[in-house]
Amino acid sequence: MHKRMNPREQKRMMQRMGMNMDSVEDVHQVIIRTSSKDIVIDEPEVAILQVQGQKMYQVIGGQVSEQAPSQRGVPVDVKPSFSEEDVQLVADQTGKSLDKAREALIECGGDLAKAILLLQS
Repeated sequence: MHKRMNPREQKRMMQRMGMNMDSVEDVHQVIIRTSSKDIVIDEPEVAILQVQGQKMYQVIGGQVSEQAPSQRGVPVDVKPSFSEEDVQLVADQTGKSLDKAREALIECGGDLAKAILLLQS
């Protein structure tokens, strides 16, 4: 027969093994979206288990239902945001024109480092 461990001993043992467990309070619903369906769990208990720097979410109990995928937002073509100072910085670092720097920033989604590398290659 196995001896039952009280929660305090269990928590101490987990901490010695580099694990930490916390509960998430006041959770009303968890939705898991796949390409073919949405899995909806109402009123679950949710715990976060941290092991070696990674977080694992444990969802326990609750009423489970499956639904057809909901209408997800269709990606809208959004222009990346960057300032004229960013354009000037990319142009100065690469020796290219402001127009070329602006085009590179748009192509790289506003990422300065990627834009500079793109223009230098």
